[in-house]
Amino acid sequence: MIFVATNLTYFLANAFLKPASNYLSRRPPIPQEQIDRSLGQYNLNPQVSIFHRWWHWLTQILLHWDWGRSPTGDSVNSEIVYRALISGQLVLASTILSIVIGVALGVFTAARQYKVSDRAWQGLSVITFNTPSAVAALAVVLVTISINQHSGHTWLPVASAQSPSAAGFWGVAASRAQHAILPTISLTIISYASYHLLQRSLLLDTINSDFVRTARAKGLTRNQAIRRHGLRTSLIPVATQVAFAMPALFTGAVITETVFAWHGMGQYFVQTISQNDVHGAVAVAAFGALMTAIGAILADIVVVVLDPRIRVS
Repeated sequence: MIFVATNLTYFLANAFLKPASNYLSRRPPIPQEQIDRSLGQYNLNPQVSIFHRWWHWLTQILLHWDWGRSPTGDSVNSEIVYRALISGQLVLASTILSIVIGVALGVFTAARQYKVSDRAWQGLSVITFNTPSAVAALAVVLVTISINQHSGHTWLPVASAQSPSAAGFWGVAASRAQHAILPTISLTIISYASYHLLQRSLLLDTINSDFVRTARAKGLTRNQAIRRHGLRTSLIPVATQVAFAMPALFTGAVITETVFAWHGMGQYFVQTISQNDVHGAVAVAAFGALMTAIGAILADIVVVVLDPRIRVS
């Protein structure tokens, strides 16, 4: 499926993206022969048959793992590796926080159904769930700037992935960790609510199940029965959702990366489209397909771990 999706995307990208248009606005105008020559060295010459370009592109990947170059000559391999590492810092931290906070709130509110705390947390989660990512990111930035100005010290930086003055392994690591705090908070704010509301709904469906009532009949309190027995079953759909949400997190954090000036996969995806970068767009699609496949495998593994019936079968 990854192979089919990637090759289909190659033909679609060549149909809609026109690398030659990057040269048309230059002054003085560049002769068409020169444009074709420049694009030809990157296997992007539209005068060459699409099937000939596709075969050359495919063999370069299969034999040399070379995903090609952009119309400006930049290596797609280097860009993908760098952008994936940048986005990975945000995705990993925000995903873990979103899951922990969302599931914890789901258990907390389900055990207190219709009480004041349940209503309050539900209301807050509904608000954050419907908050646009741009609004959440800008709100975090404005609050941080206000704190920094009132304290007279820059406690948290609001832009870029690291400080230009950072040097050495530990210095760069510390700088990156400090710069990742705000975008991680921003992504967590807009992500945790879906896990909270889903976990609460699923847990309420299992609270009155036979196995939960049996656990309570054996002496467990309601909260103990929910945590030990009801939670395990209701976590399965949540785990599946997390696994399949990973690709979207890598390429979908465009707004957050733009606000905080992080050059990650989301920003690179938009850049490939705006710059008519066929090879870059296809590589991003392939990365998303790979992450989806990995997510599917992880979802199956998590289901096996959580559900003893599947392990037995």
